Amino acid sequence: MNIIIVGAGKVGTTIAEQLSSENHNITIIDLNQKKVEEAAEDFDILGVVGNGASYQVQMEAGVKDADLLIAVTGADELNLLCCLIAKKAGKCQTVARVRNPMYSREVNFIKRQMGLSVVINPELTAALEISKLLRLPYAKKVDTFARGRVEMIKFRIHPELHVGGLKISDIPQKMKCDVMICAIERKGQVIIPGGDVALEDNDLVSMMAVPKETARFFKKIGIKTHQVKSTLIVGGGTIAYYLAKQLLEMRVEVRIIEQRKERCEELSELLPEATILQGDGTDKELLLEEGLKHTEAFVALTNMDEENLMLAMLARKYSDAKQIAKVNRIHFEEVIDDLDIDSVIYPKNLTADHITRYTRAMQNSMGSNVETLYKILDGKAEALEFVIREESKVTGYPLAELRLKDNLLVCYISRNGKLKIARGQDDLRVGDSVIVVTTHKGLDDITDILERA
Repeated sequence: MNIIIVGAGKVGTTIAEQLSSENHNITIIDLNQKKVEEAAEDFDILGVVGNGASYQVQMEAGVKDADLLIAVTGADELNLLCCLIAKKAGKCQTVARVRNPMYSREVNFIKRQMGLSVVINPELTAALEISKLLRLPYAKKVDTFARGRVEMIKFRIHPELHVGGLKISDIPQKMKCDVMICAIERKGQVIIPGGDVALEDNDLVSMMAVPKETARFFKKIGIKTHQVKSTLIVGGGTIAYYLAKQLLEMRVEVRIIEQRKERCEELSELLPEATILQGDGTDKELLLEEGLKHTEAFVALTNMDEENLMLAMLARKYSDAKQIAKVNRIHFEEVIDDLDIDSVIYPKNLTADHITRYTRAMQNSMGSNVETLYKILDGKAEALEFVIREESKVTGYPLAELRLKDNLLVCYISRNGKLKIARGQDDLRVGDSVIVVTTHKGLDDITDILERA
């Protein structure tokens, strides 16, 4: 597809990187010549220097032939104007980043009146991701499929769980639960495991199951599954506001530490049920005084990545709280993964993943059938949900008889509203939803799971 991205900031360049790797034709627009040149060189894409809300600039970028325009500048109103001009100048779909909480309450009206395809809010997306993790505090990451009926939970195998050495094929019988281990990250390597692979201590495991079976599995290995009851948040920005709203609806006690007096006053009005504290959230004594030792969750949301990581590590030292740190700019994910922090949230990656899913969904109308897509294991693998719309080479045969790609696992089948873990004797049929995990990138049709002759 021909895709124009307006805005070469953190989010724009991350989207450009992901979409160019999927072989789309990308043009990026920004007023900053240096950013445009760097993005064009780094990702082998086209660049246009100028105002993305200018008709002439959009024409120069090829809006007449574009399939999609994505506006992710730092200004909501500019993003909306870019999309409005693109709708008039071309016939492309449009995606706008809109961050202001005031607009978030009017998002459906804005989409309908302006003809937008998608409105994306990175701060709200990050807050929803964090709230999912606080519902399931033992998880490092939670992704959902089949409209929320199947979860993929990423967690670490600690020695005290006593499951090291257990073969994957033995889990259903020994644990009396129906779960599937679909990916393992071990010493920097990603494994899509067969049944004869054994779990090892310190593995990062991605497990797929329906919520009831997930809870049963974790209960068997001695992990508590209840959501947190209290949360201490450092940093009172937009993510903190959205997160606090979510947590208060979940009946979680919320305390926010924010340094700016005027922001504390705003938050006190917006969140009357939360406790808002003015102070330096990096002050260890203040954190201890405000209940760090006793809180069940600690979320670091300051504007400094290094600060968030250090605060999460401090929380690890002084409490048993679930720690979550927000990271915007640091690119050393493999180093961060080695830190003893429960979960790290990358808002720019969440936004890029959301838009990548949408571009795959756009291709659905062109004959593809990807329903859901998640980049997992730091982008080294993908989890996809396909809808089978017609007979093909994969339908009507037991899975055991299909020549599937290496490093690919068919995990779940949803048929007539019923979910089941895929086994070798199961076949795929028209109308099925099928969940697949693989290290192969760019699958956009169910037949892509087959090894090519």
